[in-house]
Amino acid sequence: MAYHRLSVAAAFLAMSLAGPAAEAATVDQFELHTTADYVDICTTPQSDDTYQAAMAFCYGVAVGAYQYYAALAEQSPDYRYVCLPTPPPSRASALADFVGWMKTHQQYLPDRPVDTIFRYLQARYPCGQ
Repeated sequence: MAYHRLSVAAAFLAMSLAGPAAEAATVDQFELHTTADYVDICTTPQSDDTYQAAMAFCYGVAVGAYQYYAALAEQSPDYRYVCLPTPPPSRASALADFVGWMKTHQQYLPDRPVDTIFRYLQARYPCGQ
């Protein structure tokens, strides 16, 4: 039960990057209400004091959400709609690509981060293509 709650929490925090301007992450933004919050955190400048924590949080959200999805898809193959290539992209390259994708998909900034992350993944890595 605790694992399920943790996985759901991680999924809700997952992927949405690339705001118009990178701003320093704040403690309040680490709550991730929107994709815009997630993008702000994931684009924290290296010179910012919170950079290391922000990137760990950013990667953790994305990896947690994807691992939760992968576990569900493994149990029910019909659920699979994201198919990563072999080898899969690195976290850094996937994050950079997501940020670029968000620049042209800003309509998703108010949405939940996990929803936007999976929109991105489905658009970039659809199964059967």
